[in-house]
Amino acid sequence: MKVHGKPMRSIWVEPDGAAAGVIDQTRLPHAFTTVRLTTLDEAAHAIRSMLVRGAPLIGATAAYGVWLAMRADASDGALEKALTVLRGTRPTAVNLHWALDEMRRALAPLPASGRVAAALRRAGEICDEDVAINRAIGEHALKLFEAAWEKKGRKGRLNVLTHCNAGWLATVDWGTALAPIYLAHDAGLPVHVWVDETRPRNQGAVLTAWELGQHGVPHTVIADNVGGHLMQHGEVDLCIVGTDRTTAHGDVANKIGTYLKALAAKDNGVPFYVALPSPTIDWTLKDGVREIPIEQREGTELSDVTGRLRSGEIATVRITPDGSPAANYAFDVTPARLVTALVTERGVCPASEEGLLSLFPERRGKAA
Repeated sequence: MKVHGKPMRSIWVEPDGAAAGVIDQTRLPHAFTTVRLTTLDEAAHAIRSMLVRGAPLIGATAAYGVWLAMRADASDGALEKALTVLRGTRPTAVNLHWALDEMRRALAPLPASGRVAAALRRAGEICDEDVAINRAIGEHALKLFEAAWEKKGRKGRLNVLTHCNAGWLATVDWGTALAPIYLAHDAGLPVHVWVDETRPRNQGAVLTAWELGQHGVPHTVIADNVGGHLMQHGEVDLCIVGTDRTTAHGDVANKIGTYLKALAAKDNGVPFYVALPSPTIDWTLKDGVREIPIEQREGTELSDVTGRLRSGEIATVRITPDGSPAANYAFDVTPARLVTALVTERGVCPASEEGLLSLFPERRGKAA
């Protein structure tokens, strides 16, 4: 995608070959800043502190984190340490564990002398694979958008509601839920996006709105609780969201508030789609509500808000009373029964075990 008209990805190898470069997403939308990651600890910090976020990008960053660790020490002990440190950065997104398993498979059989080059190569492949996956998801979901536009009689605008940020900032490029939005816009469909603010970190208002604006896609930022009202009044033609982990039976973990949007969509007959890269499928789990670990983050993300003052100064202010505790659950689980369909790089399927196995038959007999 593009930033100020310049094509770029969300993670890259710096020209000197000594670091990975990322966008500091905590500075958006008021400042566009890139950061060099040169060590394992810096990569882990970038994931933990959400300089990078979104399940696919977390996995890609972890892969480069292993490469950085191998640059310093390519021994067996250093490899295991790197994998352990990176696994502990975020608990919910399964892409993190998938990417680290891929790095272990690529590096463990090799002598230390071959691990640096192999780590760099596999991390790059993981990034390229993510871009291809997301583009394919966009092409499959575009057909759903086109069908919704035909159903509407090709009149007015196609109103899409999304939650959190599942765009190119959450992946290496294209995004998951936003990929079909970009393709629809580029194809001339009059798509308009309702952008949930997505409290407490405001990834919708801060990141999705910024992305869509960079690409010229019409959009409107709304408070998290507005979606149901818009659906009741026929102002939402479809919903599409991303996912951080999906069970073998089709339950979906995504940013907190997704479940409520799915309930409202079900009540109002609005299609609710989930853009699902296959590395986010956790084939070992059946019941998402009971089995997916839900990250709880610091309460200051809820009690404090950062923004730009009229003076232009960036400031963080507290909005809750002193002494009031805050419970900050980062994700919730949407049961498969509320999902109209899953959109993967292999196509569209029902949100069910059989639906997923129809697209991934190699998993038969291996799923939970």
